[in-house]
Amino acid sequence: MYEVLLVDDHLSVMEGTRLLLEQEGDMRVTLASSAETALECCAAGHRFDVMLFDLHMPDMNGIDLAKTMIHQRPDAVILMYTGHDFSNQMNLMLETGIAGLISKASSREQLVTAVRCALRGEVVLPLSLFRQMRRVTGQSLESGQNNHAQGASLISEKEYHILKQIAGGKSNKEIAEKVIMSQRSLEYCLTHLFQKLKVKSRIEAAIKAKGLGLLSDGDFIAR
Repeated sequence: MYEVLLVDDHLSVMEGTRLLLEQEGDMRVTLASSAETALECCAAGHRFDVMLFDLHMPDMNGIDLAKTMIHQRPDAVILMYTGHDFSNQMNLMLETGIAGLISKASSREQLVTAVRCALRGEVVLPLSLFRQMRRVTGQSLESGQNNHAQGASLISEKEYHILKQIAGGKSNKEIAEKVIMSQRSLEYCLTHLFQKLKVKSRIEAAIKAKGLGLLSDGDFIAR
């Protein structure tokens, strides 16, 4: 049974989302109506496979809650779950190290798919963000060759293949099998790669690699 923590200050949203997820039969959803309650729940020893945080809450916003939670539990898998436009806060959210983003306007199938992708260690990105990532200005094209040269000198060939697998939505287990290493070795490699790229998550690493010209639009899979 997968344990899911849903943090939202709107009771109707929480109840509706819990119903949609628990209909799957292998998910059990715990509700928290505030960031304080969520932190107390985890501090009490409850372990959750994935967490969904509302972006806007009165006591603490979802970004700050994610930062606090990941500081306490570096292995936490968190999805930002919001009904508001998040484009102006995209960078802030990605910097926290979250696993992805899902809109409250998503269908049941999209919601369930997003949660299952996060459970598999895959990146969860809305189509709007994917399209935003594809926008390349003339200025960025002009500087692309310099960026590529900088990126190519920064990472190893194995790290490049790992980045391509991340962009393709592969889980850590699938990547480890592809590059022929243990999952533990892959995790060490990812930690080192994140330090090189000065990022905190798989999503940030893929986006940074694209900005350096190491990855192209075709390497990414929209979810």
